[in-house]
Amino acid sequence: MAWNNDIGKVGEEIAKKHLEDNGYVILDTNWRMGKLEADIIAYKEGFIVFVEVKTRSSRQFGDPQEFVDYKKQRAYINLANTYVLSKNRSEEVRFDIMAIEVGSTGYRINHIENAFSAFSIFK
Repeated sequence: MAWNNDIGKVGEEIAKKHLEDNGYVILDTNWRMGKLEADIIAYKEGFIVFVEVKTRSSRQFGDPQEFVDYKKQRAYINLANTYVLSKNRSEEVRFDIMAIEVGSTGYRINHIENAFSAFSIFK
């Protein structure tokens, strides 16, 4: 497996643990619709939270969250709509980004709650 796949899996495990430690219930991981995938879908305080995890070993090319561009946000919103309808859920939906930097001495998490919204994308 390539290094970027390995680091991505490590980041998703770190993100899951962080969410669970902070009171989130993990509903699904790596939920797919065609070619689209939600890294983590969780529940907390009346919200279904779709979490895009971006893991990097350095900021050489920018902060991890900068890689969740307009196209990715739009895809995540469409994916969330399909998920909510297919699971017959009625809760509010929120989109978070977990930016994780992994290094030889540990990791750093930047959990960005409500990072984007359908309103901001489809206005």
